[in-house]
Amino acid sequence: MQYGPALRAAAAIAVLSVLDAFIKGMSAYYPTFQVAFMRFAFGGLVIGIVLAVARPGWPNRETFAANAVRAVVGFVTALSFFYALGQLPLAETLILSFLAPMFVALLGVVVLKERVDLRIIGAILLGFCGTLIVVAGQSEESGAVRSWTGVAAALGSAVTYAFSLVLLRQRAQKDKLLHIVAFINIGPGILVAPFAAMVWQPVAMEHLPWFALIGVLAISGHVLLVTAYARAEAARLAPLEYTALIWAVLLGYGAFNEVPTWATLGGGLLVILAALMTTRR
Repeated sequence: MQYGPALRAAAAIAVLSVLDAFIKGMSAYYPTFQVAFMRFAFGGLVIGIVLAVARPGWPNRETFAANAVRAVVGFVTALSFFYALGQLPLAETLILSFLAPMFVALLGVVVLKERVDLRIIGAILLGFCGTLIVVAGQSEESGAVRSWTGVAAALGSAVTYAFSLVLLRQRAQKDKLLHIVAFINIGPGILVAPFAAMVWQPVAMEHLPWFALIGVLAISGHVLLVTAYARAEAARLAPLEYTALIWAVLLGYGAFNEVPTWATLGGGLLVILAALMTTRR
C-alpha cells in the first residue's frame, strides 16, 4: 500500500479525535442529542457552502440511494454508541468499539472481495492487544457493574461503524467526494433532529463559534477519510483506527487533565506499532 492513503487516514482520525474532544466539552453544557444535532447541522452548513461554490451537480439515483443507506448506518452507529456510553464504563465501551477494525477486515472480504494477508491480520490483533492493555489498566479502577444491553449496543455500534467504513470504500470509488461528505453530514442530522427537539436547550452565543469549528473539523476529517478509502483497501486502513487511542491520551491530558497510566502508555506503543505495520509494503 502507498503511504499517501495511510497518512490521509491517520490525519483524518487525528482531526476527528480533536472533534470528539470539542464534542465532549460541549456535552457538559447540552444534552447529547442536541450536541449531536448541532455537530451535524454545522457540518451540513459548511458542506452546503462548499457545494454552492464547487457546484458538483446533483447525485444520480444510485448515488442517492447508496449514500442514504450509509447515512442511516451512521445514525444507528451514533445512537447505539450513545446508549452504550450511558450503560457502561467508558473503558469498556472503548474496548468494544475498537472491535470495529476486525469487522472492517471481515466485511471487506465478504462485501468488497478484498484479500487480507497475514500482516494485516497481525496488525489488527496487535492493535487490539494494545487496546486490551489500556482498558485492563482502567477497568481495575472502575469496578462498575456490567450491563448486557449496553454490551450489545456497543457491539452493534462496532459492527455498524465497520459496515459504514466498508460502504465508504465501496462508494468512494464511484461517487463524487462532495456528494459522499454531504450525505454523511446532512442525513444523520435530519434523523437526529426529532430526538434533539425533545431535549432542546437554548444555545449560548459564546458557544456558537465552537460549534462552527466542530462543523469545519467534521468536514475536514471526512474529506481526508473519503480520499484515503478511495485509494486503499478498507482492511489495510482499518488498523489505523487504533491511533485514536493515542490522540485520546494526549487530548485527555491536555484538555481534561486526565493523566495516562502506564498501561495506557504501554498499550499505546502497541497501537503505534500496529499502525506502522499497515503503512509498509
